[in-house]
Amino acid sequence: MANDDEVKGKWDNLKGRVKQAAGAVSGDKKLEAEGAAERVKGAAQKKVGEIEREIERKTETPSDDDED
Repeated sequence: MANDDEVKGKWDNLKGRVKQAAGAVSGDKKLEAEGAAERVKGAAQKKVGEIEREIERKTETPSDDDED
């Protein structure tokens, strides 16, 4: 299940894609650049969330079934 950072990262990436596309269509280079930056930010935040989730998974106490 995705954590808060993963969800926020995906959302920022999506918003960035929309801004980037709107900037490209309208010829607004500033908006296009803002969108690209937001996509990078979102991708980084999503990756942080994935790493956090993996760390949590690896540090969980093993269940009784794993002892056999």
